[in-house]
Amino acid sequence: MTRPTFRPSTPADSARLLEIWEAAVRATHHFLAEADVDDLLPRVRAYVSVAPFELAVDGQGTVHAFLGMTGSKIDSLFVHPDAHGRGLGRSLVERAAALHPVVTVDVNEQNPGARAFYARLGFEVIGRSETDDAGRPFPLLHLRRFGSDA
Repeated sequence: MTRPTFRPSTPADSARLLEIWEAAVRATHHFLAEADVDDLLPRVRAYVSVAPFELAVDGQGTVHAFLGMTGSKIDSLFVHPDAHGRGLGRSLVERAAALHPVVTVDVNEQNPGARAFYARLGFEVIGRSETDDAGRPFPLLHLRRFGSDA
């Protein structure tokens, strides 16, 4: 893939964002059962159709990754598995960090790849919850990063 460009999402991107989310979750969230993914799909479909996202796009206009934020908190960061390891996630986090002196994110404790990714970018654990935001038994680690120079 050539050097990505970045752009804001539009409603027309929602199907591709759902596709990226599902592929990324299936590739990285091995702690989720099929029923968990099926349960999340309608909520994620609604979320990707209305929330604003920053997108990483290749030269042909194909979206490969997206970042969603509320203020300085990363709500979602998903990279299609075909584009893992190409710096898209890092680039999106760095764009967010350039706008906010402190960036926070919650990550599933059972997702070692995501934990390692955020640690490489300078995030530190500042707390833990026994359940996810929906009250399910998937512990979350609360992370924080200062500054834009990881």
